[in-house]
Amino acid sequence: MKIGFDNEKYLTMQSEHIRERISKFGNKLYLEFGGKLFDDYHASRVLPGFQPDSKLKMLMQLSDQAEIVIVISAKDIDKNKVRGDLGITYDSDVLRLIEEFRSRGLYVGSVCITQYTGQESADTFKKYLEKLGMAVYLHYPIAGYPSNTSLIVSDEGYGKNEYIKTSRPLVVVTAPGPGSGKMATCLSQLYHEYKRGITAGYAKFETFPIWNIPLKHPVNLAYEAATADLNDVNMIDPFHLEHYHITTVNYNRDVEIFPVLQTMFEKIIGECPYKSPTDMGVNMAGNCIVDDEVCCEASRQEIIRRYFKSMDAIASGTGKEEEAYKIELLLQQAKARVEDRKVVPAALKREEETGAPAAAMELPDGRIITGKTSDLLGPSSALLLNALKELAGVPHEHHVISPNALRPIQNLKTKYLGSKNPRLHTDETLIALSISAAESPEARQSLEQIPNLKGCQAHTSVMLSAVDIQEFRKLGIELTCHPKFEKKRL
Repeated sequence: MKIGFDNEKYLTMQSEHIRERISKFGNKLYLEFGGKLFDDYHASRVLPGFQPDSKLKMLMQLSDQAEIVIVISAKDIDKNKVRGDLGITYDSDVLRLIEEFRSRGLYVGSVCITQYTGQESADTFKKYLEKLGMAVYLHYPIAGYPSNTSLIVSDEGYGKNEYIKTSRPLVVVTAPGPGSGKMATCLSQLYHEYKRGITAGYAKFETFPIWNIPLKHPVNLAYEAATADLNDVNMIDPFHLEHYHITTVNYNRDVEIFPVLQTMFEKIIGECPYKSPTDMGVNMAGNCIVDDEVCCEASRQEIIRRYFKSMDAIASGTGKEEEAYKIELLLQQAKARVEDRKVVPAALKREEETGAPAAAMELPDGRIITGKTSDLLGPSSALLLNALKELAGVPHEHHVISPNALRPIQNLKTKYLGSKNPRLHTDETLIALSISAAESPEARQSLEQIPNLKGCQAHTSVMLSAVDIQEFRKLGIELTCHPKFEKKRL
């Protein structure tokens, strides 16, 4: 993989600027961590070289001063919103984050449930967390948010929210995903601290959009594609332009909320230390791009993947057409086409040749491998086997799994476990390969190539089962599926 981002330079610059921001405030700073704090896979995809745990590494340097508040929206709990990169719901991810932070010696002080209106699912989750010994606080919707600042900054606005008790000078506010209410939680806390006679500060650690690259740069367009379900829009920061006469990039929610932030600071310390939403942020990512074209191409590929994901959601009845339309427009703005994803035309060509569903994978060196549907294997299983054999240097005509070993598994599935599909899923295929590895050197060589699949690109000509999708995710393969079912079923 070509590198377009200097991660070590980023860690150094970002850490220095965070410390500088902390020093500007007193003994209480609320630091909003945007994006994924623990595993920012989106950033690692669009900025090749960015390490998914970069933010965590920086935070661990401040572990003795910091505590973490995890924010989740009651609306996301209620609709079982799923993290696309991990395939788990937001509430499950809160539990995962708590465990991961604790395992690294970081203190998780509490969980805040925002947008609470009495949702039964939120009540259930709150009780579960409290049984685990976690402090949980509720924040409520505010009428006219974010424009009605006189109501918001009052006892009837932020004043109605429960005050989150914290014990350390640096409070890191993070969430499973965007739209959870991190900024509103920080501002609510500033108001409550003010009521208690405590002057607190606020800063924002947000990776995207990158403020000092062009508005329509593919990296920023890829961020819009990633948040298409939230209707986020990148825009020129009008406050920054007016005050400094410099063009910078921000996004609509930060621009909309900035007057509220100004009013908050004016009530707390008499004046706002920030002149624009861009001033609020601490983001050195744009200074660490070392190969712009590599990052541009990676971002175009990300937009294409997001497009297929949105189309698959429409086909399965869980997506919105408006989201797909928006990403399609972003494709055009990035000057990208779905055919630019090399595995897409390869999979469709293989399907046309065989008359049945097919799949294609691009290996790290650029080779394209395909898989077809057979009596024993589906296209995704065949693709994995073919790719592993190619990486191991095993001739294509050699069987690393004996057909005689596969048929008993098929009989088990269809005769005893009630499955109507005799073909093996990817997980079943890999188990069969691991069994064969005990006796076959070629099977063992193929199995040992599994780590080399991470980061490979794959596409299937039909939508896959949840089992196969999850298996590709575990292997670290970037998968897209054509938005059609293999068979039409009720």
